[in-house]
Amino acid sequence: MAELTFAPPTLDGLAVDALVVGTFTTPDGVRPAPGAELADTALGGRLADALTALGATGAEDEVVKVAAVAGVPLVVAAGLGRAPDGGVPGPAAVRRAAGAAIRALTGKERVASALALAGGQPADPETVAAAAEGALLGAYSFTDYKTTGQGAGTAPPGAVTLLVPDPEADGLSAVAHRAGALAGAVALARDLVNTPPNDLSPAEFARRAEEAARAAGLEVEVLDERALAAAGYGGVLGVGGGSDRPPRLVRIRHAGSGPRVALVGKGITFDSGGISIKPAAGMDQMKADMAGAAAVVATMTAVAALDLPLEVVATVPMAENLPGGGAYRPADVLTMYGGKRVEVLNTDAEGRIILADAIVRACEDSPAYLIETSTLTGAQRIALGDRTAGVMGSEELRARVVAAGDRVGEGMWPMPMPEELRSGLDSKVADLANVTGERAGGMLVGGLFLREFVADGVAWAPVDVAGPAMNTGKPWGFTPKGGTGVPVRTLVATLEDIAEKG
Repeated sequence: MAELTFAPPTLDGLAVDALVVGTFTTPDGVRPAPGAELADTALGGRLADALTALGATGAEDEVVKVAAVAGVPLVVAAGLGRAPDGGVPGPAAVRRAAGAAIRALTGKERVASALALAGGQPADPETVAAAAEGALLGAYSFTDYKTTGQGAGTAPPGAVTLLVPDPEADGLSAVAHRAGALAGAVALARDLVNTPPNDLSPAEFARRAEEAARAAGLEVEVLDERALAAAGYGGVLGVGGGSDRPPRLVRIRHAGSGPRVALVGKGITFDSGGISIKPAAGMDQMKADMAGAAAVVATMTAVAALDLPLEVVATVPMAENLPGGGAYRPADVLTMYGGKRVEVLNTDAEGRIILADAIVRACEDSPAYLIETSTLTGAQRIALGDRTAGVMGSEELRARVVAAGDRVGEGMWPMPMPEELRSGLDSKVADLANVTGERAGGMLVGGLFLREFVADGVAWAPVDVAGPAMNTGKPWGFTPKGGTGVPVRTLVATLEDIAEKG
């Protein structure tokens, strides 16, 4: 992860390879944002003309480079979008522009950014925080499987200096600490999602989760297949039975004071669909079916780094869904943790089955809140696309999660759980079936299934990130191709909200 420092807004004595400034879109063309005066002065007042000549518009995700000249580093103009009323860009635009600029600066070791000044002076604290966070999120790469390594020309910047009016101002150290904690957690989640499934068995995932949690000072418990069988985790064992790499369940605890919050994340390390096997096209993306679990593990490290005044307990089931000789079958009935029985009608609806076990266990701790996240349904992508997660559950907690996503720039949308869909889960031979057999409302049915396992009185919110958890298209903003780390920052922001308001 890049090193983050602060410096006064001057180029004098600033040894950097590039300077990032902001630009706005206006009816009259591109307009440099506040903070760009540094580059404009160094270029003899010709910055706007140079940007116009290069075709800059100031649009979001636009990055335009003005070649370095004597005494002036490379100038990188990052688009902030339409110039807002009052001239102050929102944190989301600054965060996104900062990430896009840093992503475009591979091969540059030291970068200065004037985006913290984009709202004018004195620097707005939210703008400074967004510039810091976006830069660190953008300075990410995953090269573990590149046999030639990552050369100096392809590595992201290793040092980012934010230009601010007063580098010694109160609060800047806290901004840097929080940005670093979030970026580190997001990087962990991205790394886990990007790891090939042959190297991330349930046991290896559990080992990495335990290692990260212990390094953060958290309490950890790992249940292997024998412990799962002894405790009656029929859902996790059923889903994992087709693989010769047995399942795990990881419990991580942050022992802070304050309300108790449960986090649950789906950890299917690879999802072939089991006997209800998926089409070959796109199956490679199923290495990301553990993104919810990765986000929860990563969130716990951020909770520890920020020392949130909450008791947070994560319950993370991990299994590989393969069609082996021990695989569970359509028509099987699984006895879940806690005793409820589920008729399996489709083995590709496996995530909800392992999550049900984990939710029941999490509720035994009597949490005030339970937040679950998973790549739950393909229906989420049909309904909301690849950048907006669907949030269901208790109305008040659902609203808090959606609001947290808005604050951090992770798209969240509130979804209902219509009661008329629940009857489709009725089973003739068991307490309920794992699917309805109908295409309609697939994401909502997934939420209704999970609701059956939530204890009475527990406020809960499932967050379906089937699309947002992995970017299979082009990078954008601070989001790379591959694992995105969604919804780590939303989870942290929600926990901060609970810590503040209860």
